[in-house]
Amino acid sequence: MASLLADDAFEQQTFTGLEATAAVLSGKEFYRCTFEHCRLQESVWKGVKLEACTFRECDLTRATLAQTALRGVTFEGCKLMGIDFSKVSLHPEVSFTRCMLRYSSFGDLNLKKTKFLDCTAREVNFLEVDLSESDFTGSDLTGSAFRGCTLTRTDFRGATGLFLDAARNRVKDTGVPVEAAVELARSLGLLVAGYDDGPLGSKRR
Repeated sequence: MASLLADDAFEQQTFTGLEATAAVLSGKEFYRCTFEHCRLQESVWKGVKLEACTFRECDLTRATLAQTALRGVTFEGCKLMGIDFSKVSLHPEVSFTRCMLRYSSFGDLNLKKTKFLDCTAREVNFLEVDLSESDFTGSDLTGSAFRGCTLTRTDFRGATGLFLDAARNRVKDTGVPVEAAVELARSLGLLVAGYDDGPLGSKRR
């Protein structure tokens, strides 16, 4: 922990089991580093450069990532609750696998081809984000909002809990699960065969 706070640049180092709640790590650079089982809640990463780094089973709940550069950064099995990713540097290169992203926000970012695999992403805000060709397979998106997003060839087919307002996003060849397509049709006043059977005009169950 002492070296993490004292030094400014790190290369090919592994940090395991760090207890660094609310630690201020601003201005540091990490290249090909690995963080495993670290407790980094409410830590501050302002102006940090992270390149080709992996975070595995770490807790970064409510961490501050202002002007943080993310280049080839992977989060695996991490708690990333309540983080405002909108403040990271432009064009982040990042992936999320089995992460807890609840209450986090992504705004005005280019996240093309980003993987959100098997994540709990409930009540997450995606605002003005380019998610073209991104993959949400296995993720729970219950209560999450997509507004002003570009969703060209975005793959939601294996996601759950998705509600997508096509009028408020740019959609093209966007893959959605059947349940989301039905809810979209219903929001447009349509009745779907096999889901809304019965006399037209009758109250749906």
